[in-house]
Amino acid sequence: MDRFDPRGKVNRALLVGVSEYEFTRPKHRDGVPGQLPAVAHNLAVLVRALERGGVLRPLEITVARSPRLADFRHSLRAAADSAEGLLLLYFAGHGAVPSAGDELWLQMRDAEVVRGETAGFEGAARFTNVLRILANSHAERIVVVLDCCNAGNAARVWEAVERPDVRRRVSVLMSVQANHRIDAGDADTPTPFTARLVELLTSGVEDREGEGRGDEVHFLALAEALRAYMSTHHRTERGEAWEPQSRTENPPVDVVLGIRAGAGRPVGSRAEAVGAGAASRPTSGRRRRRAFVARVRAAAARLRPGAVGPGALRPSAPAPHRPPGQAPGGRSTRRAAVVLLVLAAALGLVGYFVVDNAASDRSVCGPPVELRLLTDPDLESTVREAADTYLTSAANTTGGGCRRSGITVYGAGSAAVVAGLRDQSDPWQRPVSDDTDPQRDIGPQPDIWIPGTLATAARARSSGVARTFVTLEPDAAPFAYSPMVLSLPQGIAEDAVRDRTGDSLAGLRAKLARRDKSASVRRPDPEYTDSALLATVGLYGPGRADVGRAEGSVAQTGPPAPTAGDLLCTLPDNVDTDRSTAALVPEFLMVSGVGCDRTTRTPRMAEYPDDVPGLTPTFVRVRWTGGDHDEAARDDAVRRFHDWLTGTGDTGEKNSGKEVDNGLAVFGQDGFRAPSGARAFLGAHDSATGLISDPGRPAGAAGAEAMDTALNQYRNAKGPGRVLFLLDSSGSMAGLWQGPGGAPGILKQSLGGLGTQDEYGVWSVASQGRSPYAELLPFGPHRRGDAERALDRAAVKDAEADPYGALKAALDTMVQKGRDDDRPELIVFLTDDEDDNHLTAKGHLDELLTSARAKGVPVVMAALDSGGCAKGRPDQRISDASGGRCLDTKGDLVAGLRDEVARTGTGDE
Repeated sequence: MDRFDPRGKVNRALLVGVSEYEFTRPKHRDGVPGQLPAVAHNLAVLVRALERGGVLRPLEITVARSPRLADFRHSLRAAADSAEGLLLLYFAGHGAVPSAGDELWLQMRDAEVVRGETAGFEGAARFTNVLRILANSHAERIVVVLDCCNAGNAARVWEAVERPDVRRRVSVLMSVQANHRIDAGDADTPTPFTARLVELLTSGVEDREGEGRGDEVHFLALAEALRAYMSTHHRTERGEAWEPQSRTENPPVDVVLGIRAGAGRPVGSRAEAVGAGAASRPTSGRRRRRAFVARVRAAAARLRPGAVGPGALRPSAPAPHRPPGQAPGGRSTRRAAVVLLVLAAALGLVGYFVVDNAASDRSVCGPPVELRLLTDPDLESTVREAADTYLTSAANTTGGGCRRSGITVYGAGSAAVVAGLRDQSDPWQRPVSDDTDPQRDIGPQPDIWIPGTLATAARARSSGVARTFVTLEPDAAPFAYSPMVLSLPQGIAEDAVRDRTGDSLAGLRAKLARRDKSASVRRPDPEYTDSALLATVGLYGPGRADVGRAEGSVAQTGPPAPTAGDLLCTLPDNVDTDRSTAALVPEFLMVSGVGCDRTTRTPRMAEYPDDVPGLTPTFVRVRWTGGDHDEAARDDAVRRFHDWLTGTGDTGEKNSGKEVDNGLAVFGQDGFRAPSGARAFLGAHDSATGLISDPGRPAGAAGAEAMDTALNQYRNAKGPGRVLFLLDSSGSMAGLWQGPGGAPGILKQSLGGLGTQDEYGVWSVASQGRSPYAELLPFGPHRRGDAERALDRAAVKDAEADPYGALKAALDTMVQKGRDDDRPELIVFLTDDEDDNHLTAKGHLDELLTSARAKGVPVVMAALDSGGCAKGRPDQRISDASGGRCLDTKGDLVAGLRDEVARTGTGDE
């Protein structure tokens, strides 16, 4: 596992604690629940723990005590703007969620809850916006710690971030699971979560075997230790185990947060460089100069009246959005530079700057041109490795030993990038609304784009209908190639090489089904990567066969993996799945690996369908209107990198496969092939990887029209869905009814996955008469607001539930509704399992299981009980028999239910 050590870098921590609120209930009807005096103690003990920890220096820690919303934003932008190593944000206070539960609001001093409004929260920071500000920082790693009610709802916001490079940089630690309120504790002591957090930061974390405490405190171990302790010693206000949550991208990069008290600290320690979305790494001299500037700015802030805390920094104004190469203008910038130099001289710091540079072993280097490189998520790891290699190569170094350019590499969903370049170049330069903001959803405007295929570049060309502010200049041919393969577990793959090539995808799958009837095939998300869309082109075939049936053949529980690497990473989570599941992925991943933390996985072999187009990475120069301020220097930097990457310059021979100083050597090491001729591997590879050196005639290149058609067919494959919700309304549900985390609130959170053309209804399950259910919402299409109001009217009844009768009727109803079409259907039963005796009596369960298997309507059993899905329990057996999914509170029930409903419906969430 990679490790990031921030010591010695320019780090920042913003500690926000809201203990005092201006509007509290009952005095103010729209106020927050009350004051939080314990939070004031949190800040004092946390500052001491961080200072003792040795990662953050005192001047790098800013404390914001009960700030208003505007002050919080001011401080957040200042911290984000000045951090280069670690950026830590801590928040303690009230956390609120809307009825849909799809957001977390951090309530500041001036917070109010406006009843009846969609957003509903004034004086509160939307966590989505907080992440946006953090993502714009140049910090290598960002850690967010939330100690508030409903903190776990931030997990969904983090998961919804489409840019993998942002998720990779940001780790989130949340004090409690989603939709749970927690007690702040005594007024004279810190809150329970922060008290334990400080204890672990100070004393260290025991290793997994419990044999002792390591000197360093790391994010992942800290999160696990907090979860173990809090779930054992504390309960939420609903009486359930208090379980802190964490989110970090897979494969994780662990962050050093401190050194335990009494441990030795190496002098001048430095972290090993870890990729964080920016391939460019400052030289030691540049880092020292940046640290110097940060010190000057910190000093300026301390002299300025009204600084927020002891380490407060002077916030810079947000930079205007501009194309690469357009200079930030103006008199104010020069004036600021003069002020900083005068201030530096007054503080006696200019001498440091001069001496520092005089000590360098080379002349002072000017800032290199910074290039922005956007690529397909499946290619991101290899492209970043190539960019890292280029930065220190001779091709990127002047005679004086200075770098010519730096490169920031980031990936984004393929469909979003195509739409952004083709139709959204104007808002990409100047975002005007939250609805369309490519800067947020994709990233900065690139100088270079490396899509997965040449056809993708053609798809991104402007249609000519709207004004465009971008010009694409793709190379005439790709520079590398990787065929799409069916990656099969060794135990169910063909033994003979000749049987693994020379057949269509359908033919290979038919042979697989004959060898193992239980085998399945999975494919990543076609909207996110080019490789998955190419797999979809092959899956649908040229004859425009039944797309719904084709999609059904690769269906899985939950949403598809976003990338091929993610797919191969998640298969080993279940040993039986790993041994019986084939994956449609690019061949190179079977050489380079997927970087996940699994050390035990099923060995795999590649089969080569001859009708699935392969990946053909292509270099595309991107030019933006108005981005010509440093055009000559930028063109030169792009040309040099292009020639080095593709092997067309003086640094190596194109497609030679030799270990030469060019990008093809890097692509060769990761398993790519030459893009033409015999398409031999660019590097030598062990045959034990399960690949075939010469798999025969490759599939033809994908066309832009074929890819667009397949994507449209995929989006429309299933059509509107049908969902029948069964809501346990028996008397035992009374304690699980109110608020976003109550049963009606949980169902409301899942409605975002349903569109206006989907049909759904809600039954109240509690037996007061002959019928096991009563209709809360009639079956049919609905506007979300109407459905939510119907759920608001739901009430607990003084009666028991009859789950057997309700599920039997639901299966019969859904079969009847779907008798004339193949639209996706789903039954959801949300229950506390208190009336399971009606399921298990008189052979009812066996009868229900037989009916579920025969009727083929998936049933999601959602149990508000941590053991509802234990092996052998009725919930687990019903969901398995029907082909559905079992969810309980041991996992994230709310997120899981949202995913299952979204797979069936056509909504936006």
